[in-house]
Amino acid sequence: MANLIDSRQLLAFATLARHGSFTSAAKELFLTQSAVSHAIKSLETELGVRVFDRIGKKAHLTLAGERLLVHADRILREMQDARSGIEELQNWGQSRLRIGASTTACQYLLPSVLREFKQSFPECVIRVEPADSPEMGEALRANEIDLALMLRPPNREDIEFRPLFNDTLELYVAPSHPWVKRKDLTTEERSATTFILYNKGTYTYRMVTEYLRAAGVTMHNPIEMGSMEAAKELVKIGLGVGVFARWVAQKELREGSLVALPIGDEPLSREWGFGHLRGRQLGLAEETFLGLFESAAETLNLDPPKAAA
Repeated sequence: MANLIDSRQLLAFATLARHGSFTSAAKELFLTQSAVSHAIKSLETELGVRVFDRIGKKAHLTLAGERLLVHADRILREMQDARSGIEELQNWGQSRLRIGASTTACQYLLPSVLREFKQSFPECVIRVEPADSPEMGEALRANEIDLALMLRPPNREDIEFRPLFNDTLELYVAPSHPWVKRKDLTTEERSATTFILYNKGTYTYRMVTEYLRAAGVTMHNPIEMGSMEAAKELVKIGLGVGVFARWVAQKELREGSLVALPIGDEPLSREWGFGHLRGRQLGLAEETFLGLFESAAETLNLDPPKAAA
């Protein structure tokens, strides 16, 4: 087959497109800037078009470059998958597992599964990248992770989502909170409280705010926390009302330091699962991990995914 694009040129092109800087691209590729520049010039000569506009020290994709990048990302990803698949066949059990998960899931859901997985794949290289659901789609597309433990992503045709369990968000208060003895709370009372929520940039934060807004509840100056443990501590001392899933607060419910209340008249449910790039074939290690996680979800009393209608 004639006129194939050199893979090294393609890698230099994709790396430069991601950084927009010859210096940064050369550093990542362990090459000199002149070597990266030569690779791009050779690529442009072979294609007969410019793929970058050089403006000062920055490199900006041309229209032809944008079109090429769509193919380049897919080709490089498939080349990496091919190598990984061959290495896994050659050295069974010496594969890698790259998982993306929120810090909360890393703390409460993953440890027991990873311990059991490591017993089956002792030589597997495991890497867990803490990130929230909106960020994990980008990490999957950038080939930084293989699997993402995430909420079902909205309108992501390039991500295949495998449902694992459902959970329900509830209100949590200290045992001394006046709401504990109340059966019916007015919209005004809910609006007057201070809500303690996790990470404003997450799907969950958006779900909670939209749910409360639809119920006529207005949040005034909610407290945003980057740690679920810290959020629970604030609720315990009566600084506000938390919104958590039950699997996050099991310990506190058992010891009686937190009390769960309905968030509203209707439940607020989430659907969790693992996402991966559509069309990517999962390896033995990844399929084993997913099976172990499904079993662990049952022991944690997490609701199984609802069957499609």
